[in-house]
Order: sequence, then C-alpha cells, then structure tokens
Amino acid sequence: MAAKWYEVVTGSLEQKKQYRQYKARIEALPEPYRAAAKALDRYFMTVGGMTDGVTMMQMLGDSADLWERAAADGTPVRDIVGEDASAFAEEFTAAYSGKQWIDKERSRLNKAIDDAERGEQK
Repeated sequence: MAAKWYEVVTGSLEQKKQYRQYKARIEALPEPYRAAAKALDRYFMTVGGMTDGVTMMQMLGDSADLWERAAADGTPVRDIVGEDASAFAEEFTAAYSGKQWIDKERSRLNKAIDDAERGEQK
C-alpha cells in the first residue's frame, strides 16, 4: 500500500529503475557515441515533451539500443544522425505516440476558442 501511495506522488518506481539503467548504458558507451547519445538525451528531455513515462522509457531504451549497435559496428555518428541532428531527433521522437505536453496546450487552446465562440453567441 505504501509503495502505491509513494508512486502516486513520485511516479513509477519501475520507470525510475529503468531510467537509471538507461543512463548507465549511455555512460558505458565509448566516445563519440556517448557524447552523441547524451546530446540526444538532452534534446529529448528538453524538446521531446513526452509526458507518458512508459512511452518515454521505450524511446530512451531504443535510443540506447541504437547507440550500442552503432558502437559495436563502428558506424560513424554522422551516418546515424545525418547532417541535421535536430531533424533526426524530431523524426525519432515522432515514431513514439505517447502523450506530449503540447497535447494539453492544444486542447486548452481549442476549449478556450470554443468557450469564446459560445460567449459571442449569447
């Protein structure tokens, strides 16, 4: 019971464990893969806007898989991300359909316009 209450306040303990494992995987990468993975991680956290923890952990796990495979194969970083790393990151996050913070703001805007329109009709 206490664990359930705690998770309501702090979030899923399993996801926290998965996140720590993900961070350890990234730290274990050789350079330049570690630096590239960390840069993408920072972008995902800042711009990705994912609010669904399950989807976020799937995305981060897939990112770690990608960098581990690239390091094992010796694939150059630019061959992975291309010339525009931000475009790569946007395409990567678009493949995951979890809830994003912008969804709430879009809904809020639509409701405000609907409410404004109803106010004009009275």
